[in-house]
Amino acid sequence: MRIAISTGGGDAPGLNAVIRAVVLSAHQRGWQSYGILRGFDGLLGAEGVVALGPAEVRGITHLGGTILGTTNRGNPFRWVARDDAGGESEQDRSDDLCAAFNASGFDALVSIGGDGSMQIAHQLARKGLPVVCVPKTIDNDVFGTQRTFGFDTAVSTATEALDRLHSTAESHERVMVVELMGRDAGWIALNSGISGSADVILIPEIPFDIARVCDKIRQREAAGRHFSIVVVAEGACARGGSPVLVERRGMGTVDRLGGIAGQVAHAVARLTGKEVRTLVLGHLQRGGTPTTYDRLLGLRFGAAAVRAIANGEFDIMVGLNDSTITTVPLGDVVGRQRLVPLDSDTIQTARELGISLGD
Repeated sequence: MRIAISTGGGDAPGLNAVIRAVVLSAHQRGWQSYGILRGFDGLLGAEGVVALGPAEVRGITHLGGTILGTTNRGNPFRWVARDDAGGESEQDRSDDLCAAFNASGFDALVSIGGDGSMQIAHQLARKGLPVVCVPKTIDNDVFGTQRTFGFDTAVSTATEALDRLHSTAESHERVMVVELMGRDAGWIALNSGISGSADVILIPEIPFDIARVCDKIRQREAAGRHFSIVVVAEGACARGGSPVLVERRGMGTVDRLGGIAGQVAHAVARLTGKEVRTLVLGHLQRGGTPTTYDRLLGLRFGAAAVRAIANGEFDIMVGLNDSTITTVPLGDVVGRQRLVPLDSDTIQTARELGISLGD
């Protein structure tokens, strides 16, 4: 058996752990593994494919990022071609990808990615490619799994940042507005906000009323607490509003969100008279050493992907459900998101701790 491995979309702590587990699990079976460089570019462009054995994955479990590289613009069904004049056009190169895959003699593809990569993998499976997916996103919003690797590390990073902000916020009696990742789902903001003792948490699932946010800050002022920590997910928006774009991108990828922290900070300063500062944590949430939890989950996912191949299971995703690694049909996963349930005990916990959710 010859297994190809690809990592697409944004990077997440634990990617290298998955790669290592796939390679070593395949090696134990006498199979050979290959890494497709930079998403699917290695099969469609000049990036290439590299052989991976125990020596190539030695000592990478604790490393952030991915040794194979990644890209947000590698959709073979919407491949962006550029002409000599700098113009762009979209092409369907999925048949080229399948032909290159077969010409390389690969027997299976392990695709490690989020919702976008899952959709591509499902389409490729319908064209006959034997695909097994591993869910990867720090946002934890992939349907069909209770947890994605990278999420625990991102929450730990955000929580540590919030811990550090408390002292400076209190010293200067300021309101600190912290923008965290979370395009459609507020898992990072909610979990780190509660753990980091935030006073206000704004998530995409609950459109906020800025007046309610300011009410919370005024209540703290009246109680002698002259500083506040406001956590806001990048995809959060006011009632009747829409998410804030920081960059409208071109073909082959989605627009980038950002700037909601600045809008919230401006409104809070205007309505309360408080001194307000903002912090956008950004890609710090993606980087660094994965936590023990994310390392172990990544290794479990990688080994499970190889087991699925050995069992002849394709067009599926491995996932964590009820503490057990399961396989889920990609048809049940794509086009759906795992959002924060509004009736969850975590939401209830935030409310019972006195944290304002802006509603």
